[in-house]
Amino acid sequence: MKNSLIIVGFLILGIATSYYGLLPEIITKTDYSKYALYILLVLVGISTGIDEHALDILKSSPLKMLFVPLATIIGTLTGVALVSFFIDQINLKEALAVGSGFGYYSLSSILIAKVHSDKLGMVAMLSNILREVTTLLLTPIFAKYFGKFAPISAGGATSMDTTLPIITEYSGSNYVIVSVFHGLILTILVPLLVMFFLNI
Repeated sequence: MKNSLIIVGFLILGIATSYYGLLPEIITKTDYSKYALYILLVLVGISTGIDEHALDILKSSPLKMLFVPLATIIGTLTGVALVSFFIDQINLKEALAVGSGFGYYSLSSILIAKVHSDKLGMVAMLSNILREVTTLLLTPIFAKYFGKFAPISAGGATSMDTTLPIITEYSGSNYVIVSVFHGLILTILVPLLVMFFLNI
């Protein structure tokens, strides 16, 4: 939760400093988002490649482990598709692109802002931050009433990092491998699905 609050704090700081003209013109007149995106993609590749445990899970995982991220993808995209019918400002493909962030707010929001608009990028950031915070706060309830896989699915791409400790605590150490595998698959799919829905 601390990391989520820090991210929100930096977001508010960025909005405030630009709104009140506290930043030098070289920063406000230059589009740095594409460079940040390139760096993020490289870091995702490095973190995946350097984590031998995650790669071993990917190589040796039984086929049934694929059903957990598959269920998360289907559930998330179905949910955002339904929500899109009640929000006039966001159409179906935009909602699907936002939902495809799966909690990975830093990457998905930059991608969406770059390819579509800053407004939708902001929606993606806030909705995906909310997903992570909700998982951190409600994992005990999810695990108790909806089963041990529920917190993993709720965490989305964050199930292999920021929400993993809380998932392990309430779902149990037996679910760590599933959680890491789930987060790894969704992290890889985020840029692919976001770009797919924005370009259809």
